[in-house]
Amino acid sequence: MTETTTRPALTAALHIGGPTLRFRYGGLTWLTDPTFDEPGVYPGPITLHKLSGPAIAVAEIGAIDAVLLSHDEHADNLDNAGRALLAEVDTVLSTPGAASRIDGVRGLQPWETVTVGAVEVTAVPALHGPEGCEPFSGAVTGFVLRATGEPTVYVSGDNASVALVEQIVERIGRIDAAVLNIGGANVGLFGDTDVTLNARTAVAAAAALGDAVIVAVHAEGWGHFSESLDYLERTFAYADRAHQLIVPVRGETFSV
Repeated sequence: MTETTTRPALTAALHIGGPTLRFRYGGLTWLTDPTFDEPGVYPGPITLHKLSGPAIAVAEIGAIDAVLLSHDEHADNLDNAGRALLAEVDTVLSTPGAASRIDGVRGLQPWETVTVGAVEVTAVPALHGPEGCEPFSGAVTGFVLRATGEPTVYVSGDNASVALVEQIVERIGRIDAAVLNIGGANVGLFGDTDVTLNARTAVAAAAALGDAVIVAVHAEGWGHFSESLDYLERTFAYADRAHQLIVPVRGETFSV
């Protein structure tokens, strides 16, 4: 499915907060990494602090056709209210590990493709930290959406690896829009090495993605996101890539 038109890649998009983006694509409504809790603390091996609630409540989200879940093991990608929402959605795509832990989730291996409506969804590799991080941070996945007559969309999930973005472009070809989890997430697990893209690696990912529009999410609302949106915008501007970057205003609908 490679034929595209000039129609927007994402329509009726709404940034709810953190990594959570609702959008229309291929005649369906999609949701990434559901987080709908109010601010709070999530104890565990590493305690996470949620600083801001969702732009809209989960009860106001409307019907969702499919959830793209990067992974299920961290509250900043799937909090309590988001987890409860999964039971109400017919199609939830994630990692095989998530499928083993949550009823109704379909786990995809890297490069596996499934069809949802008229949309082909391909799971693509992601790395939640440096090489060898999986035993500590868990397995994560990204997604590529393709449909006849539609632009190609990449949803990165919690990927920190620019090399994997380059591999995805090499294998998939042209990507028209990319939803990137940024924020320089860092809980100290790997010292100063971030477990998501930061501003500098996001610029490098944008370069690998050519002229794709970059929609930045996962960059506010949690205490372990180590970089500000202002810094992200300045870094893209200094690299002459400000024209690529969209930083959605939470709660405001937009199209790409």
